[in-house]
Amino acid sequence: MSQGGERGVADLLGDLVDQTTTLVRKEVQLARAELGEKAGQVSGAVISLGAGMVLFIGALIALVQAAIAALVEYAGLSATVSALIVAVVVALVGWLVARGGLATLKSFSITPDRTAAQLSRDAEVVKEQVR
Repeated sequence: MSQGGERGVADLLGDLVDQTTTLVRKEVQLARAELGEKAGQVSGAVISLGAGMVLFIGALIALVQAAIAALVEYAGLSATVSALIVAVVVALVGWLVARGGLATLKSFSITPDRTAAQLSRDAEVVKEQVR
């Protein structure tokens, strides 16, 4: 310390380095927490999606068989033609559903948005402290 209770430039720079180090450490902890939270959300959604798809596939198989049988019985078509018609319709619907799912996944972001915003604010505070 210098005379009169005033702090020297070296002391102030030392404090700035200590505070900046602490700030960076806290921001890293925040980023880890935010990424962990987002990973938990994604894993829960994937598990639900997988379970739903398994059940949906079983129901879809039964519906496809019923549609083929209905075309054979009520439209008088052969089993081969009926199966082809149903397969084309199911493939078209499946493509539309998959396209919608991909669009949803593309819009999802795993970046730690709150941490990035906080880091920007922190950088501004550090710039102000240096001035």
